[in-house]
Amino acid sequence: EEKWDFVLVSDIHEMGSEKETKRKKFLDELSKKGFTIKKIEDTKLFYGVRAPQQVFWKYQSLLGKPDKKLQNGNSPQDIPVTTRIRIVHFILHNTVTPDLEKLGDLMKKKVFEAAFPLHEKEAVREFLKEKWARWRGLFNKQPIEKIRCYFGEKVALYFAWLGWYTYLLGFAALAGVLTFVAGITLFSSSQVSREICEANTTIMCPLCDEKCPYWVLSDTCTYAKVTHMIDNEATVLFAIFMALWATVFLELWKRERATVVTDWDLYGWDEEEEELAMELINNLQHEPRKYQHSYFRSTIVLLLVLLMIMVLIGIAHALVIYRVIARALFVQSSLGLLREQADTMAVMTGAVLHYITIVVMTKINRRVALFLCNLEKPRTFSQRENNFTMKIFTFQFFTNFSSLIYVAFFLGRINGRPGHYVRIAGRWRLEECHPSGCITDLFIQMAIIMLLKQTISNVMEYLIPWISHKLRKKHKRPQKRSIILGEEEEAEDPCKRQWLSNYELNEVNVFSLFNEFLEMIIQYSFTTIFVAAFPLAPLLAFLNNLFEIHLDAIKMVRLHRRMVPRKTNDIGIWLQVLEAIGILAVIGNGLVIAITSDFIPMQVYKYIYSPCVGENRTDVDCSTGYINHSLSTFRIRDFEPTMGMPAMLPNFDRDEINECRYRDYRNADDYTYTMQFWHIFAARLAFLIIFEHVALCVKLIAAWYIPDDPQKVKNKLLCRKHTDLRKELSTMEYSTEV
Repeated sequence: EEKWDFVLVSDIHEMGSEKETKRKKFLDELSKKGFTIKKIEDTKLFYGVRAPQQVFWKYQSLLGKPDKKLQNGNSPQDIPVTTRIRIVHFILHNTVTPDLEKLGDLMKKKVFEAAFPLHEKEAVREFLKEKWARWRGLFNKQPIEKIRCYFGEKVALYFAWLGWYTYLLGFAALAGVLTFVAGITLFSSSQVSREICEANTTIMCPLCDEKCPYWVLSDTCTYAKVTHMIDNEATVLFAIFMALWATVFLELWKRERATVVTDWDLYGWDEEEEELAMELINNLQHEPRKYQHSYFRSTIVLLLVLLMIMVLIGIAHALVIYRVIARALFVQSSLGLLREQADTMAVMTGAVLHYITIVVMTKINRRVALFLCNLEKPRTFSQRENNFTMKIFTFQFFTNFSSLIYVAFFLGRINGRPGHYVRIAGRWRLEECHPSGCITDLFIQMAIIMLLKQTISNVMEYLIPWISHKLRKKHKRPQKRSIILGEEEEAEDPCKRQWLSNYELNEVNVFSLFNEFLEMIIQYSFTTIFVAAFPLAPLLAFLNNLFEIHLDAIKMVRLHRRMVPRKTNDIGIWLQVLEAIGILAVIGNGLVIAITSDFIPMQVYKYIYSPCVGENRTDVDCSTGYINHSLSTFRIRDFEPTMGMPAMLPNFDRDEINECRYRDYRNADDYTYTMQFWHIFAARLAFLIIFEHVALCVKLIAAWYIPDDPQKVKNKLLCRKHTDLRKELSTMEYSTEV
């Protein structure tokens, strides 16, 4: 069977047309380089391309047979298929026609429709199809070495990293479940929840201006129980654990990566050297493109990045405005359930809208990031990929987390007070936190976004390529001419069926693997940054990844064209992104506990204001009286003149209600902050400083304690250097004797 490195696909153009001329010029340039070209005509024109053997001899001579572990061993000239494809791909995309056009330019002008390497019926692919790219292999160990042999090192390292991440997520998921179970035990036993449930005489100020009545605190009994199920002492320990887990995960991954690439003989591999070698193989007269930096260009890019970030923050503000207006409309609804649960419904619909903005802005962010990369004019593809990665991650971070940051740190803290509310356009009041805290709003927001991302997104990620493949297979495979005309069937070229079946698969591009990495990095951000508010995030991520590994495998092996293998010895700039997320996780969780959670106010109350202070009492819970102490009093005569008189409670006369309660620490006479407010403020600040310094110190100690390279890797490299030097010296002595 003939082996072909690449297949080019083109429409059938008219003889003498511009496109046909450009196509011929490009193929002539390949022929001059010694390429063998085979043409097959169907509804499209297919050109099989095979590089001459001397191209690969040059590669081995320049780089000293870098793939000796992957060679078949039958012939010293044999090199791995992955390396052949990579070299041919580089030459194809860097061959210049007399019109100074490359393959990329010709594809933009529709001269060629597609260019791809072939999935071949080799033993490695059949093994991957049967043992790896199947749902029934969900819990099987990944065949990383065979993935490398078929898809190259970059894809193999992605799956090695994803498998390692998923394995360690199991421990984080277990800790999160234990934290959640510990919270469930407090569902009914919490003293604070009990006080809210029994506060049937505590009259609260209205939650909106017009149709909102006064309400009794005990009406929110269930909400309070849920809040204190999430917000408790176990959450603080879990946040510290996750900060340590993120560091240990990265340090252990560095060791795992060092072990893997050492086995592949790629520990000291130089990407720049390989790229220069392929440039010279393609064109001996090639001159290297020098490093250069333009401060003017960098300033323009920086300003555009900041402008895009401002747009993304503006979208987060729009979501806030939606929640405020939606809540006002839900309160005025004729549906009793919608009116009673206006706050929760505004949060839930806002979360769904946030998910939709994430889906839409992801596509826009990609285009903007590519445009900015083109402005920078990076020197190499790797530099372009790194620049693109940093920009798209920055944009995606603000897209995903701007709304969550508002809910976590601003909701209920910038809304003013009764009689002096902060309003949007002078009309709609900003939202308030529930008397039991804001952390449940953050919990709901994160739960909805993660569940939607991991259900709808994954279903679409599988269904769209599957349906697309079936449709392409149905429409693009024509009925045989002999069957139509009743002629005697002629022998079909064996290459034709293979090339057609590969053409019918879904297209891949240089960012196909990048998309998978980005999806996992965003998930890692959700799993670590606000995990104190959502302890089940690691569990959801763990379950998702069990399916994600095999979903990606099925797409790559069965539904997509073969990726161009890329050689690498690490996961690139993604490691720096993960380290940055680890630091953000410490800051984020520290802020959630210090600001969003009621942990600090409750501790201040217990040790300064509670009944236990000054007395050694064991018969009373030290948090007794906390709710009453955390609510301020407002005189209803001080309401703004523009605010309509709220409706009365059914069991109360209008004359009986002279004041209402609201969540804050203010004096009853002039509404200034009380001394307790400043005590809590100082305690929050002190906790934040201590938590972040301790967590960062623990991260640094863990990073120092766990070496990046295992001892066996260092010893293996040492022995290899020693052996190579000994051989070199022996050769020199032998040649001297002769």
